[in-house]
Amino acid sequence: MSLSNRFPLHDPDWVAQVHATQYLQSWSKQGVRPPVITGALGSWFWDSNGKRYLDFQSQLVNANMGHQHPKIVQAIKDQADRLCYIGPAMGCDVRSELAALVAEITPGNLTSTFFTTGGSAANETAIRLARHYTGRSKIVARYRSYHGATGGTLSLTGDPRHHLTRADMPGVVRMFDPYCYRCPVGHEDVSKCPVCRGGPHLEELLMYEDPNTVAAVILEPVTGTNGIIVPPDGYLVSIKETCEKYGILLIADEVMAGYGRTGKWFAVDHWGVQPDILTSAKGINSGYVPLGTMSVSSDIAQWLNKNALPGGLTYAGHPLACASGVAAIRAMEDERALENATRLGDAMRTRLRAMMDDHPSIGDVRGLGMFNGIELVRDRETRAPLVTFGAKGDAAAPMAAMMKAAMDKGLYLSFYNNIIRLTPPLNISEDDMFLGLSILGEVLEIADDETKQRN
Repeated sequence: MSLSNRFPLHDPDWVAQVHATQYLQSWSKQGVRPPVITGALGSWFWDSNGKRYLDFQSQLVNANMGHQHPKIVQAIKDQADRLCYIGPAMGCDVRSELAALVAEITPGNLTSTFFTTGGSAANETAIRLARHYTGRSKIVARYRSYHGATGGTLSLTGDPRHHLTRADMPGVVRMFDPYCYRCPVGHEDVSKCPVCRGGPHLEELLMYEDPNTVAAVILEPVTGTNGIIVPPDGYLVSIKETCEKYGILLIADEVMAGYGRTGKWFAVDHWGVQPDILTSAKGINSGYVPLGTMSVSSDIAQWLNKNALPGGLTYAGHPLACASGVAAIRAMEDERALENATRLGDAMRTRLRAMMDDHPSIGDVRGLGMFNGIELVRDRETRAPLVTFGAKGDAAAPMAAMMKAAMDKGLYLSFYNNIIRLTPPLNISEDDMFLGLSILGEVLEIADDETKQRN
């Protein structure tokens, strides 16, 4: 029997069993049989039993234009018919088209882009380039951060997952986050807090580290996985001014927040900040083909005319990926996806704040556009979290129970620590969004019970 005819591909039981025994799943213990997904469209996907799920996470916060968008799918098909692959050093029309489009929508003088296969590779290349360009070694990163799963990016990551991998790239310096709901230094007045103002905290850190040794500051303009933390106004401007004062590059990691997720092309656009390097992935093409970007300022681009770029990928600027990126950007513009994300995001946060009256477990509601989160607490007065930071197993049981209850009710959610992320596709319908919030309200009764037991 030939290999092509050996496997019962249409048997969901076989698919789940192979997933559990022969496929290695990221960031997970192995051996779990998952639901087998057989199709998706728009904001919905369904399993082999025909059960439908409302995708309130856009999968890994990357299906910004939903599932199976016809324009993106068609662009991939058309490109496959024309040219499936050509090396990164060769000219390719769709590759140049995407580079030109990215230059049009990225802020300020970000003029040139290196294409990667995802966010980790984009950030890895960015920190390597920053060190090469400045001749300095240290990189400042924040504690509540996730920058990728490669050796360098995991070292930058403050997320507890970096402990699992012994990520120990030298030269990483940590700074606190502008987490105003839980100010890391205990200030109640954000305007007087050096951490939440940004520049003063960074300046003190640089005093200890010697700014002449620091190549770059890397940060998520709006923190994603680790809490959907929106900085106060003035924070990013202050960070940028401090970087400029000492000749330090600012790297904006927009892998999750970019491409309309916050209601603008990039999160930095909310504050008019010009990073020196901007990285992205995920929403650039809704995840249909692996694609990431590292865009650099004109100064760095000119420097690279005389100095080699320190990095490369066999699949950099893959034609199929570039075609999907071009189609996605044009579809977002034509269908006013950013405006939709802004309008529905405002409506979502309004509904979530109203839900606080009925759900004492909701301690905070925050976000921008369709990049939102609710922080769950046991006590609103003390802000004691529903589960502790980095909770696993039994310690995280209330959150896991809510995720299971949501899936049972046909709503796909995800959480990290005590925060539920609410990041549906930018083009979700208003009816579907409010349906998801209605189901969420039912699920939150589990957290409310925990809060009542505490009180």
